[in-house]
Amino acid sequence: MRRAVVIATGLLTAVGVTVGQGPPREPDAARGREKLLTTNYVQAGFLRSAYDDAWKQWGLAEKPAAADYDRLYRERYGLHEAPYDNKGLPMGLSEAVFVLGFGRGIAQNCLVCHGGSIAGKSVLGLGNSTLDYESFNNEMFAASGLKPRARFVTTNVRGTIEAGTMSVFLLGMRNPDMTVKTSWTDFGLRDDMCEDTPAWWLLKKKKTMYWTGETDQRSVRSLMQFMMSPLNGPEAFAKAEADFADIRAFLLSLEAPKYPLPIDDRLAAQGKELFAQTCVRCHGSYGPGGTYPNKVVPLDEIGTDRKRFDGISHAAGEHYNASWFAREAKGWFSDGYKGRRTDGYQAPPLDGVWATAPYFHNGCAPTAYHVLNSKARPKVFTRSFKTDLDAYDAARLGWKVTEADRVPDNLAPIDARKYYDSTKPGRSNGGHTYGDHLTDEERRAVIEYLKTL
Repeated sequence: MRRAVVIATGLLTAVGVTVGQGPPREPDAARGREKLLTTNYVQAGFLRSAYDDAWKQWGLAEKPAAADYDRLYRERYGLHEAPYDNKGLPMGLSEAVFVLGFGRGIAQNCLVCHGGSIAGKSVLGLGNSTLDYESFNNEMFAASGLKPRARFVTTNVRGTIEAGTMSVFLLGMRNPDMTVKTSWTDFGLRDDMCEDTPAWWLLKKKKTMYWTGETDQRSVRSLMQFMMSPLNGPEAFAKAEADFADIRAFLLSLEAPKYPLPIDDRLAAQGKELFAQTCVRCHGSYGPGGTYPNKVVPLDEIGTDRKRFDGISHAAGEHYNASWFAREAKGWFSDGYKGRRTDGYQAPPLDGVWATAPYFHNGCAPTAYHVLNSKARPKVFTRSFKTDLDAYDAARLGWKVTEADRVPDNLAPIDARKYYDSTKPGRSNGGHTYGDHLTDEERRAVIEYLKTL
């Protein structure tokens, strides 16, 4: 369990929120931003020196020059420069007290996954499409002198994260009242869901959260799941709930970044008409009077990979619904925001869609062109994992990729994770064939319209 404690501790540096009988104050977005960027709610999982010594895990003979080290660290793990004062650390990391109070440490927060970069700029709330959490986690443990055994894989392919797996694992440590169990309960843990992290700014339009739409968007407590470190007692949740209500208000205030390159207005107008014929019924309409249907598309219809759909077991859902998480608000018929079982995946809003590649819940489509043409989706591909405009495919709207017949043999794990192999579990690139009837010229028009959203 040693790694369990440390993983939880590290991951669960995640942002705080207040529980109990509900937030006692009106949520405030500005206050939420401040809490998100400056407050740690659990102790650090890694020594502060681990950041400085991580290079020793990179196969180098000597430490890179100080002027280059922070950049090389970010590039190795797919983290991004903080667009706020963060003492030189990347977004998602902060200085904190190490476990049990033994000196300085490195803590994590939500921005490890929800702090991304596009057009070479760091963006709060953009899903991190370059993260290799497995390498980061393993090498920071090693640099801290800790080598516990892994219970599960946290990243199968770079840019995806086993977030649902982490939640289920941590839930297995907790009784319904958030006291820590004496032994871990396996609720059908599986680590092959390969989840792409969605953008936070989409939350304001949605009534639900997560790819399958199983959780009520109004829930503050659902945002607190990564606080389930064994070092956090029930009182930590009660103390943090009001802060998370503020953080939720901040998430709902976020706006999508605007497309930074020229747009062909004539072509975009043609694309808008095609979008109305093909995409509106699931993804909604945009501009004045626009509406979003909050539609969950049945799995049998959409046909995309079902591993995420199957990955959260009924037993895990039942335990969640019996817990403090689902008892947030009192109502006429029931208390709280309980999780629900759906029959598929929710079609997300497309605000700022240009910035959110790769696409689908498992990141199997590197560009919007591949979303609209299922037959063109690459079987195996890799990319630079840079986020500047040189790495961006403006014509197809997404990341430039290099296709391959297969993943090369004998790669180190950190390099093998740079390849997306759609034949592997959780990574199927089938389904969502709604654009297959379009011509390439029509796809080009739809893509031009997507740039305006």
